[in-house]
Amino acid sequence: MEPQQSLQSLARELATLPPSLGPVRLIGIDGHAGSGKSTFAGRLAEALGGVPVLHLDDVATHEELFGWPERLCAQVLEPLAAGRAAHWAPYDWVERRFGPERVLEPVPVLLVEGVGAGRRALRPYLAWLLWMETPRAQSWGRGRNRDGRELSDFWDGWERAERAHFSDDPSRPFADTLVRQSGTGYEWSSVTDATAGRAASVTEGDGLPRA
Repeated sequence: MEPQQSLQSLARELATLPPSLGPVRLIGIDGHAGSGKSTFAGRLAEALGGVPVLHLDDVATHEELFGWPERLCAQVLEPLAAGRAAHWAPYDWVERRFGPERVLEPVPVLLVEGVGAGRRALRPYLAWLLWMETPRAQSWGRGRNRDGRELSDFWDGWERAERAHFSDDPSRPFADTLVRQSGTGYEWSSVTDATAGRAASVTEGDGLPRA
């Protein structure tokens, strides 16, 4: 175990990566549903100075849980790669339709988080890929508890879809960094360091949400 580091140290490393999408450094945060991606992305975005986070939950739809890459590329990735603002519409899961259009300007760092952030269609655009190292059963259990019984049917379908997705298009083997939640915050390690049994602790003094 290496000496404890702050989340800012990870942010500094990511901010100095070469741009990967036009002028943008696109950082992917992937993992199983319920693994804590959104919470971690929010904390990392703060450490990076308040950079935007693109949530793939806003890109997926009921009919296209994983069938969104072409739309994401056309609406977001290709404009940003050309140095232009992206115009896209987030999906409303209650109304079951796309909502008002949003504008995403080219920025030095953009986080994209969600199941499939490290899929093969996105990897060519990524400067770095982080994987939330939370076991699948634990992640799914956390997600079901969070969403309640009224969404149990959705979770049944989601679990089948996620299994099929990662079976065909796994992200973890391509991750640059593995992130684990710990009692004091997060621990992270490069894939090489993880294989060698080394990890750096990432902590926040005020305590981090565990969800």
